[in-house]
Amino acid sequence: MAVYETEIHTGGGGWQADEPLSVTISNRADVVAQDAPPPTGTAVTWSSPAAGNGSVTFFDDGSRFEGTAQFPNEGPVGYRGQLQG
Repeated sequence: MAVYETEIHTGGGGWQADEPLSVTISNRADVVAQDAPPPTGTAVTWSSPAAGNGSVTFFDDGSRFEGTAQFPNEGPVGYRGQLQG
């Protein structure tokens, strides 16, 4: 499982630390393996009543991602993360 330290960017607040994001996805084959980060160019989108909505793309061999998120009862924000090392 890949775990990322994340930040959100609000309109006037700049980048602020947020909760870690854990990523692992598989069905017939690993999309994001249990023991490796997502490959560069992998895009992940989610929607959940409890977790909100997000869409991110991974770069630099999966060491970072950039995208957007909207958490429950909040407006949309910029969303980025760096792989925990």
